[in-house]
Amino acid sequence: MPGQTPPASIPTPTAPPPDILRCAYMELVVTDLAASRNFYVDVLGLVVTEEDTEAVYLRSIEEFIHHNLVLRQGPVAAVAAFSYRVRSPQELDRAVAFYTELGCEVRRAPEGFTRGIGDSVRVVDPLGFPYEFFYDVEHVERLAWRYDLHTPGALVRLDHFNQVTPDVPRAVRFMEDLGFRVTEDIQDSEGTTYAAWLRRKPTVHDTAMTGGDGPRMHHVAFATHEKHNIIAICDKLGALRLSDRIERGPGRHGVSNAFYLYLRDPDGHRVEIYTQDYWTGDPDNPVVTWDVHDNQRRDWWGNPVVPSWYTEASPVLDLDGVPQPVVARTDTSEMAVTIGADGFSYTRPEDASRAQADDDVLPSWKQGEYKLGHQL
Repeated sequence: MPGQTPPASIPTPTAPPPDILRCAYMELVVTDLAASRNFYVDVLGLVVTEEDTEAVYLRSIEEFIHHNLVLRQGPVAAVAAFSYRVRSPQELDRAVAFYTELGCEVRRAPEGFTRGIGDSVRVVDPLGFPYEFFYDVEHVERLAWRYDLHTPGALVRLDHFNQVTPDVPRAVRFMEDLGFRVTEDIQDSEGTTYAAWLRRKPTVHDTAMTGGDGPRMHHVAFATHEKHNIIAICDKLGALRLSDRIERGPGRHGVSNAFYLYLRDPDGHRVEIYTQDYWTGDPDNPVVTWDVHDNQRRDWWGNPVVPSWYTEASPVLDLDGVPQPVVARTDTSEMAVTIGADGFSYTRPEDASRAQADDDVLPSWKQGEYKLGHQL
């Protein structure tokens, strides 16, 4: 059951944070390794770098490090690590000092915690998430030129993580202390922040903080080159009679401007397939703020968000493999204010003032999509 709300703020350490390059891999615990291998390899086309009876190490087509995803057999489906590559081996000392000052649990493994990764630091951060930092890595063949191996829906890169946390502003402040920069967020006129997108590499995000009961993992995202690759994945899922793996999409986000598809793996872990966001590397890159009542923030075409996308997420583990307790969100949920029975939303900004007073501001054919009380 959700627990108590965490403290309002996290102190800024005097120790400098590690210099993070990018999100690099996720370690997922799965309950049926064979079924998960089939989904990620045979259906989605990730490449097997190594495997044994306990784990499968997978990478995307353009990757040159050992893996972007680890599937590890275990009793409870959960996330064991959100892993980031840092700029140099010396950054690991900075990670130890940074998190030790915060009073976090910190472990270092000179031989690495997974195959193919060398000296690494794992922590449980103040938000309750298991993070890993590493530099040393085994290089493998980059398959960008192996067009004979490419599938119509080829996954070319790990793009980002998305994390569920009860207090988004608190999480954002901490991630900014860690060196992340906000690119976009969702707010309301009362100042409630519902989600924020943060980056290290010059794209829209390496991770996002989504408001909800947490800590939990909302999704891990892999990029394709173009939107037609995502359509090909949908067609393949249909041909295999696996269309029930599609939770949401395909569509285009307002936030990030990217084309998307959300899938659920055999354990229910959420995977996004993502493409065509935009450059954010300039130092004066402006933050884009979306109104929580704007229909087009989550889907540029105004399609509704299914309730499961707001409510369901994967547990995360501590460093001993124990699921972290979940803390309840006390701020209003995005689902409640936008697609609940009493919620409202708009497409044109000039409709916003009418939306609060007039339940029929949306066309009648859209009412059932956004109002849970109107759905069959």
